[in-house]
Amino acid sequence: MPLDPATLPDYPFTPQRFDRGAGIAMSYLDEGPRDGEVVLMLHGNPSWSFYWRHLVLGLRDRYRCIVPDHVGMGLSDKPDDAHYRYTLQSRIEDLEKLIEHLGLNGPITLAVHDWGGMIGFGWALKRRGLVKRLVITNTAAFPLPKEKPLPWQLQLGRNYNIGALLIRGFNAFAAGTIDQCVTNKVSPAVRAAYVAPYSSWKNRISTLRFVQDIPLSPRDKAWAFVEEAGCTLHEYADRPAFIGWGLQDFVFDRHFLDGFTRALPKAEVMAFDDAHHYVLEDKHAVLVPAIRRFLDAHPITT
Repeated sequence: MPLDPATLPDYPFTPQRFDRGAGIAMSYLDEGPRDGEVVLMLHGNPSWSFYWRHLVLGLRDRYRCIVPDHVGMGLSDKPDDAHYRYTLQSRIEDLEKLIEHLGLNGPITLAVHDWGGMIGFGWALKRRGLVKRLVITNTAAFPLPKEKPLPWQLQLGRNYNIGALLIRGFNAFAAGTIDQCVTNKVSPAVRAAYVAPYSSWKNRISTLRFVQDIPLSPRDKAWAFVEEAGCTLHEYADRPAFIGWGLQDFVFDRHFLDGFTRALPKAEVMAFDDAHHYVLEDKHAVLVPAIRRFLDAHPITT
């Protein structure tokens, strides 16, 4: 049975759809005034636009919130490998097509989480001039730091058949993340919303392919984009940036936070000892008004 957005908690939105090519439809939210300053929110794996719902609700009276579901995620189509290449390059191309579809050729605030950072900063390699503000939450825009080992949970999914079976056969990644990557247990309805898009082997393809696409060396397809994004991250130091971080995250931990603060030394930082990877679940009551104040305090001038 298709997922009905109207039944989801705190998600009173009307998702839109567009054809990104080859008959593959992407779902996205377009909430707020058409002439409002654009805030582009990019989720990661294994979440979807639902992750950003509290921030959309806190901004949409004034800001235009664009929130896509990546192909294979959320309410977007979930094609098989014969019809879509599940790579970072494809994600970047999808984002560019969505932005063209919406006619967004003016200033953008880039908000990212998890893989959304690599997708967003990868896209911005050719569109850096459009990005006027940054909102960064538990993510990466550079390769895995040398002193940071890849957690065994990701190694299992990336490199071993048993990990692939757990992810696609038992929805272990989506379910495990919402269970283990919050410090405050979410309600059954919120948990169900996070895992519902990944209801079958077929529908879990992207949650596995994202893990398998993690770049660890120049041999990996995504490496060039992530390496270049990391090398140019400091070029955003001249524009307003807000960083919200859950310090209990065992993947995007303090090594990654330190990487961002070194590149963006003037960023406003809110780091929480009692928050995990899904920092907007744990701390939305604090972060949403803080991000709103940050945006209001740094209006985009053209």
